[in-house]
Amino acid sequence: MADTSEIVIEAEGLIKNFGRTRALRGVDLSVRRGTVLGVLGPNGAGKTTAVRIFATLIEPDGGHARVAGYDVAKHPQKVREAIGLTGQYASVDEDLTGRQNLVLIGMLLDLRLGEARARAAELLDWFDLADAADRIAKTYSGGMRRRLDLASSLVGHPEIVFLDEPTTGLDPAKREEMWGVVRSLVTEGSTVLLTTQYLEEADALADEITVIDHGRVIAHDTPDGLKRIVGARTLEVRPADLADVERVDRILRDVAPGASVEVVRAGILAVPVADESAMTEAVARLAAQGIGVIELSLHLPSLDEVFFTLTGQPVDDDDGRPAGAGRPSAPGATAGDAR
Repeated sequence: MADTSEIVIEAEGLIKNFGRTRALRGVDLSVRRGTVLGVLGPNGAGKTTAVRIFATLIEPDGGHARVAGYDVAKHPQKVREAIGLTGQYASVDEDLTGRQNLVLIGMLLDLRLGEARARAAELLDWFDLADAADRIAKTYSGGMRRRLDLASSLVGHPEIVFLDEPTTGLDPAKREEMWGVVRSLVTEGSTVLLTTQYLEEADALADEITVIDHGRVIAHDTPDGLKRIVGARTLEVRPADLADVERVDRILRDVAPGASVEVVRAGILAVPVADESAMTEAVARLAAQGIGVIELSLHLPSLDEVFFTLTGQPVDDDDGRPAGAGRPSAPGATAGDAR
């Protein structure tokens, strides 16, 4: 069991209703200091609702939530002093420059003007926005606005960062850049709770993953632990000579009796296997028959497969909450338009 002193985000029996919509139905979760928790869930699962409660933007109807050791309902200001929040959509002031946005937030966080300017310069450089620092934010590309939005949430050096689908709308290259930022945050000591619609994002960043469906936690484990829920591993082989495909097919059928061998990509055969011993046996048989290979791998199911197994549907990013419900601003946190 984790040392409770190391738990910096915690929910117990969290309940939230919006009229007749039951967004959260007794959610329990916890995040250890200095780690990344990925929160996954399909349309209407309650992911963003949970984040908004943790960030003190809305209050729970039942249960308890603590952030940085403080009850979010009893000590919201203390919570706000410890967190940064980036919502699903950029929330920067488009009529200000990138630098002005960051300096303004610094001043709102009671930094001296010189401190605010220095922090703004540091963040602009970190997020590769220095060359555009004095341009009006409305002239920024979507990716630049997302980076400025995340930079805004970090002005106050928060120990806890909530990222609600931070890479939505970014191209793959910019998404990779944002992943680098998240890893840097953890390296520097921050704790991150990340909601995402990209399963590969959770796989790449999260130490642990909580899956929410219909307002309830239905699974919690490490990425590899969740992948084991589906069970079978997949053995893939690509022979160096395509003329050997039929022989490889027979070998795979021998090492995985009764399993179906499939061509997953040009020249690559795959078969589900029970455990790691199948790979050892396949290697021995391939060597015995003098078959050279250029690809040979054994991997767990993807998170996409796990997610579908758990929920019966593909992941989606909409939280299903009525538009505009509960949207007070929270000083000290950059609150995007999180649905």
